[in-house]
Amino acid sequence: MTSLVCFEAAARNLSFKAAAAELNGTPAAVSHQIKSLEREIADRLFRRQHRGVELTETGAILFVALQRGFEGISETVAAIRARRPEEEVVIQATTAMSAFWLTPRISGFWQSHPEIVVSQIVSDTGIASESADLVIHYGQMPDDGGDYRVLFHDRIMALGSPTYAGARRIRGVADLLEQPLIHVTAEDRGWTGWADWFAALGHGAPTGRRHPVNNYMIALQMAQDGVGAVLGWDGLVGPLLEGGQLVQLVPETVASPHPFFLKLHPRASHNARVFCDWLEGRPG
Repeated sequence: MTSLVCFEAAARNLSFKAAAAELNGTPAAVSHQIKSLEREIADRLFRRQHRGVELTETGAILFVALQRGFEGISETVAAIRARRPEEEVVIQATTAMSAFWLTPRISGFWQSHPEIVVSQIVSDTGIASESADLVIHYGQMPDDGGDYRVLFHDRIMALGSPTYAGARRIRGVADLLEQPLIHVTAEDRGWTGWADWFAALGHGAPTGRRHPVNNYMIALQMAQDGVGAVLGWDGLVGPLLEGGQLVQLVPETVASPHPFFLKLHPRASHNARVFCDWLEGRPG
């Protein structure tokens, strides 16, 4: 259990030093625990680099599994609590949405509203928590009279690691048809797949090697590892493009058929509505 806790902190921070500070330990102790865990599972969890570490595919899979376990614990604790402070705002989002879009904006929100506490429920199940004041969804907005706010409506592009792009002769969309592609097998979320993307650009279905995965964060990590190309929503994965971890493989893009949107719970407090209005005005 100690090794798993150390791994989760190091994976979340992508730093043994930051994990050690969080756990009141030393980087050497964190490294020792992670090496012990790697021996236990007989696989590497991190790639050690000069300026830090990054998750391997195995590490990313284990990190997501741990997060799901912690989500269950968090939900149970929330249910046990008799009540939470009225001023606290709870927002639910997927792992990718939280990491790339929401968390940086919460930091910005606190600069202008330091008195409002905002906590997150990070879940990839697609099931809204009863304790959430706000839930971020991707898909067609329901027409049921609820309070929904569009956050952004973006474009979908083909992305790959710089290594992947350099090793393949991709001059246009047609060249991607025979390349290794990472397919996200999400259900009931209106998720745009490679076949939809190619069809929108006037091409048939891809024929290259398939790498199916049911979690978008793992798909992005696999793409960064050079396993294959992945579809990216420009309003969501901008940080990976800006940081150079992923690059656009062809100039053609497809308009997303659905927006990312907020659902505001009817019992949401005044503070939750303040935060909702603030997020709605900062889609970029």
